[in-house]
Amino acid sequence: MNAAEFSSIDDAPQSHNQLLIDSLAKDLTAVGYNYENVEGLLGEEAAAAFARDQLHPALRNLDRRGEDAPLACVVRLFQLGQTQEEAAINAAFPTLKTDGLLKLGLVESWASGYRAKIALALHSSDADGELWVAHDLGAHQRPGVLRTDHVLGIGQASLTLAQITIREKVERALDLGTGCGIQLFHLLSHAEHVTATDLSARALGFTRFNLMLNHQALALDPENLDSRVTLLQGSLFEPVAGSTFNLIASNPPFVITPRSSTERAKDRFTYRDGGMAGDTLVSTLIEQAPEFLEPGGSMQMLSNWEIPLLDDESNQAWDARVRQWFGDKLDVWVIEREQTTPSGYAETWLRDSSQTEDSSSYVSAYNAYLDDFESRGVGAIGFGLVYFRRPVASRPVLQRYEQISHQVEQPLAPTLQRDIAMADQLAAAGEGYKDWLLLVPEDVTEERHQRPGAEHPGVILLRQGAGLRRTELLDTAQAGFVSACDGELSVSQLVNALESLIGEGQEDFSDVLYEAVKRLLRHGLLQKM
Repeated sequence: MNAAEFSSIDDAPQSHNQLLIDSLAKDLTAVGYNYENVEGLLGEEAAAAFARDQLHPALRNLDRRGEDAPLACVVRLFQLGQTQEEAAINAAFPTLKTDGLLKLGLVESWASGYRAKIALALHSSDADGELWVAHDLGAHQRPGVLRTDHVLGIGQASLTLAQITIREKVERALDLGTGCGIQLFHLLSHAEHVTATDLSARALGFTRFNLMLNHQALALDPENLDSRVTLLQGSLFEPVAGSTFNLIASNPPFVITPRSSTERAKDRFTYRDGGMAGDTLVSTLIEQAPEFLEPGGSMQMLSNWEIPLLDDESNQAWDARVRQWFGDKLDVWVIEREQTTPSGYAETWLRDSSQTEDSSSYVSAYNAYLDDFESRGVGAIGFGLVYFRRPVASRPVLQRYEQISHQVEQPLAPTLQRDIAMADQLAAAGEGYKDWLLLVPEDVTEERHQRPGAEHPGVILLRQGAGLRRTELLDTAQAGFVSACDGELSVSQLVNALESLIGEGQEDFSDVLYEAVKRLLRHGLLQKM
């Protein structure tokens, strides 16, 4: 399907007139609609509150100062959801004027002036520079329950996926479930061609508008958009049947939602609800994805998964079901970042869609969540990061399932890329890694604890200051090995030296130490010269 087919979708920004869109970009640039200027206008604290969906501090500051500059009009209109008079809009958009905003589907007549039909957010990244991103107004900007075909803006989940996606140069990438296009914008910086799909034609209308509005920052030719981008409507992998990709990134509609025999597809919140029971959508994606990956191709996504209760009312191990989704033929790395209870999960997603605003249906919706989880014996719900790769050879080299709930350093992609590369190097080297010369990375420190007066420390910790910020508990031999990693002696030379010093008589001393060294290498706490 040609991307132009999404240029005139009902109730979405219109992108069929590039002259109007370029006029919008010109006016936004002239008024200084960027992070630095908006923060300066609102004040640092009010800007931070706005990032938490709190509008009052920004409105309070603008109202108290009687701020009526053109930039204030743009912010009031497209960020704070306030009605503006035509004269103020014409001053803020001297090229486009109110008439142009109407033609683009960005404003509508309301009361004594005009109000925004969409939000126009600011988004920046190291890869793409600063962008303007159209999406639907949130409930904090336009009170009420969200429309079911709501096009989500730049949330924490989309930012997280952008920060964890490995940015290697690739030929073909897929953004599955593009929404307003955040992952697509990032993928364009390192993929020759990106296909973006979504179940919602309206979402693809937003995506196309955002591409055309930011074509200069994204290095796109608006007259030949299809040379870099393909937009396709459909569910999951259906729109790309028969295609393969080097990289797939997806923030899918993974939210676990109660199903009903009377539900209609048009009543689902399409940005988060894939229409399947439990976490079936995620397991289906994982099951289908390998046939759409080139050998060596990978997929990165965010996910929820259910954690069943055991007979004794304790929870099953969080990764027991997740491991079954992947089997043993893929390289896999799953990191659970948090867990919540069924009631906590229900409250989160009822707030997300502003269903808490409708007290008459809130209780029944809450009960529906609890009944749904009880029907499958769910004790908890996990959320995390998923990476998997179709191996070039038949044998995978990475099978890692771990819980990391502490704060990590973002962007995390360079750390993931480094650790995956080390797994590959270790697999390729075989026993040859014992000849490597090793160093301790600059961000790694050692911490020792001992009782007052004790001759030796009782606890030795190796801490990673960057990336996943791991902490490893070391024994005396491992600590001695790490302290000697200055690039002068090989792994085997250091192990042999330590065995003669402190390992005499310990039958498995060297085997245990070698395994510990490989673990520290895989986790980035040691590095090859």
